[in-house]
Amino acid sequence: MLRILLTASLLAGLSGSAIAQNRASIVRPEIVAQFPHDTSAYTQGLFITENRLFESTGQIGESNLRLVDLETGSVIEQRDLPGRVFGEGSTRIGDEIFVLTWRAQQGFIYNADTLEPIENFTYPGEGWGLTTDGEQLIMSDGTAQLRFMDPQTLELTRELDVTLNGRPVRRLNELEWIEGEIWANVWLTNHIVRINPQDGNVTGIVDVRELVPPSLRNDRDAVPNGIAYNADTGQIYLTGKLWPVLYEVRLPGSDD
Repeated sequence: MLRILLTASLLAGLSGSAIAQNRASIVRPEIVAQFPHDTSAYTQGLFITENRLFESTGQIGESNLRLVDLETGSVIEQRDLPGRVFGEGSTRIGDEIFVLTWRAQQGFIYNADTLEPIENFTYPGEGWGLTTDGEQLIMSDGTAQLRFMDPQTLELTRELDVTLNGRPVRRLNELEWIEGEIWANVWLTNHIVRINPQDGNVTGIVDVRELVPPSLRNDRDAVPNGIAYNADTGQIYLTGKLWPVLYEVRLPGSDD
């Protein structure tokens, strides 16, 4: 039943037979640890690099890129985005951090050590989530398609259609590259989809409904959004917009 309900919410309008044929594994993460999270942070991007936690936040006039103390949730350093833009996803390649905006069709590049601005760039359409496979930027725009871009030229190199049971999975939001997969929050759901970057097939679904703070479960804005992976330690962290908590989690059956 859980498999059917989750698939149905991701693929509204699918026939019952298509839902029954779902082959994506569905798991609920186990909580390893909890950390404070800024309840004013409208989380749009989350990533860890060199054991440092970075977060990008949204809302007009409130968007910023910040370096966060994992243990306390305190902001160590912050760089405000221009007041006219709505901040979105972020990631690091090399010595640079890239930050998207929602509808301004403009992104910003910062020095990864100092958060000093380096330059701006443009792209068509909306910006939602952002991650990297270490070589290319991978961007979502709220559709069922991911864009791959060259981080040097910011030119589009590839587009990937994301599907479950052959049907598009729309509203792909915050992204994270985890051990050869792309993980994506699906906006307005409690689901993270695990995407094969070669063919776009969803191979697994992470159901995070039990992580949503009880006081926020009826708040449309306070949705799960924020996936960070520490490649040095294998630790996975999840949070949401305006949440008071950031979780370290593990998947059932995974190695400690």
